[in-house]
Amino acid sequence: MWNRISQHPFPITAYFDYSLVLTYAYPLQALQSLIPSCLELDTFQDKYAFIAVAMVQTRQLRPKGFPRWAGNNFFLAGYRIFVRYQSAKGRRLRGLYILRSETDKTKMCLLGNLFTNYKYSKIRVSANYESGQQARIQSPSTGMDITADLSLGDSTPLAENSPFSSWKDARMFAGPMPFTFSVNSQEVVIVEGKRSQWQPQPVRIVEAKVPQLNQFSNTVPLLANAFVTENIPYEWSRGRRDPRR
Repeated sequence: MWNRISQHPFPITAYFDYSLVLTYAYPLQALQSLIPSCLELDTFQDKYAFIAVAMVQTRQLRPKGFPRWAGNNFFLAGYRIFVRYQSAKGRRLRGLYILRSETDKTKMCLLGNLFTNYKYSKIRVSANYESGQQARIQSPSTGMDITADLSLGDSTPLAENSPFSSWKDARMFAGPMPFTFSVNSQEVVIVEGKRSQWQPQPVRIVEAKVPQLNQFSNTVPLLANAFVTENIPYEWSRGRRDPRR
């Protein structure tokens, strides 16, 4: 019974004021040990694998079907690896594997860990976001300190040393992906994300300190890309449980 409760048992809906995602590139071998054997790394040029660091300001997050006034506003930060998965029925899925999640509210931390395996912890965070101008996100709890220039739009240059040669390639690893995966000893739990008006815009990262990345690998990653989206109605489906092979 407990296993069923913790597997994303009902759909969730929310509104994203913004979602700022930084994607970091690693050599394949640096991330291989972080994923279960039932998943495979989603790679670029058979050389790089990727971790996405997503920072999202949500409003009215609630179980689907509940009134908006029953929702809550949370800041969410997530660390995810780009992966691929072949389901028991042979379907090939592309998505993200959960490494850890963070939030600014105790309520979200408790409920998130009750109903999912997304590994929530509570952090203190200061988020200042000016649409079309600048974003700065700081967390004294983790040492995160990110400043992004949002003003350049499509003229934004790719990050220095990015493995991508164009924004077209970079958008392939922009996140979020259609599916999110969590894994236990018997099952893969698949949650599908549904959104409308999804138009990621490239941003220039002025400064990025993300100490949490050191927990996953000793390798120093390359900043591969950074995107922002705004004003997005978002929905997470009920978790679908697939037998682990």
